[in-house]
Amino acid sequence: MTENENGSRFNGRKIGLAITTSLVIGNMIGSGIFSLPASLARYGGISIVGWLISGAGAMLLAVVFGRLSRMMPRTGGPYVYTKEGFGDFIGFLVAWGYWISVMIGNAAIAVSFAGYMSVFFPALAESGMGSALVAIGAIWLLTFLNAKSIRSGGQMQLITTILKIAPLLVISIVGLFYIEPGNFVPFNLSEESGLGAIASVITLTLWALLGMETATIPAENIRKPAKTIPRAILIGTSATVFIYLIGSISVMGLVSPQLLVNSPAPFADAAAILWGDTGRYIIGFGAVMATFGALNGWILISGQMPLAVANAGMFPLFFGRKSKMDVPVTALVFSSAIVTLAVLLNFSKGLAGMFTFLILLSTLTVLIPYLFSSLAEVLILSRSKPENWEKQILKSLLTGLPAFGFSLWAVYGSGSEIVFYGFLLLMAGIPFYVWAKIRNFLK
Repeated sequence: MTENENGSRFNGRKIGLAITTSLVIGNMIGSGIFSLPASLARYGGISIVGWLISGAGAMLLAVVFGRLSRMMPRTGGPYVYTKEGFGDFIGFLVAWGYWISVMIGNAAIAVSFAGYMSVFFPALAESGMGSALVAIGAIWLLTFLNAKSIRSGGQMQLITTILKIAPLLVISIVGLFYIEPGNFVPFNLSEESGLGAIASVITLTLWALLGMETATIPAENIRKPAKTIPRAILIGTSATVFIYLIGSISVMGLVSPQLLVNSPAPFADAAAILWGDTGRYIIGFGAVMATFGALNGWILISGQMPLAVANAGMFPLFFGRKSKMDVPVTALVFSSAIVTLAVLLNFSKGLAGMFTFLILLSTLTVLIPYLFSSLAEVLILSRSKPENWEKQILKSLLTGLPAFGFSLWAVYGSGSEIVFYGFLLLMAGIPFYVWAKIRNFLK
């Protein structure tokens, strides 16, 4: 073993740039891309403007997380940054909300994976228990792979990322040559003003761009994290924005707005125009790979986040236990057990509406780390006062303030009910914080 530039031990268990970048892309590209064009169809061509603004906002956040990871290449990502910038309490709230969000989100991804598998196994569409078993099987297969070593999970992420973006890229690029210009006329199909339509599109499209921060969370398992993580975030976010943008343009150009707005599978409809029934299976394969890959990446994160917080004494200490392969197996298994329970609840009649609500709630809690992380660097620099810290603060504010404003807009777009219950969810973690503090005082 040797030492890397950050002083941590290097061995074959760590992951490099390719796998770290695939973690970003794989976690950002899930099932949402396959249905988003239908949501945007009622706005028409003006939605492309919204995509461009969302992409710019995502790149601002990518720069913010890239700088923070270079400054503090430690496991925990947003938790570490907010704890260092705003203190223990805010750091705990960010970690608490993020962890719950990841577990609920993993249940939703697993359910989506089972749904897309019905393209190839139609019997699953008629069997709730069969679909639940497929979803749970995927959860524990990927938990097992991630428990072996972070590299095993990372290699799976790289493979599924390649397999998921390949059909998307083919359809998106080929589709550009068959666009019907009339599908973009009029430019704004909604009844809202131009600015109102763009604002609505920004809110919709940001959900598809969440996850660029995930490369920061397993920092100590990444080779040369101070260099690798910022590069992976920028490359991964740029690639995702590009795929989403050309994909939306192609689908909207191929399928008329009247058909697209009611389409349950807009990419499948676009593929059918290009290749007939074969297109449906191409899209089905891409969707299976997208959900499977996203589930793999987020399962990895579900173990790394509680590990970082437990090491700081803010979560139960058993979450900090690691295997000989340097993997937080206890945290992984516990998180996946909660995800399994959520999947079973989803397949119980009468709870589907509640589950959908929780998914929206989980999306909101992902935005909280964005808000605090966007300005954390300013506080860290003000406290540490490194060389030329005044210039560094100014540079940080030039991207941090717009990133904060963009994240705040997305929170506003979630709606008052989701924000209200999101606040309650965060406050529910306070007793655990108090318990951790008391335990630390008694040591």
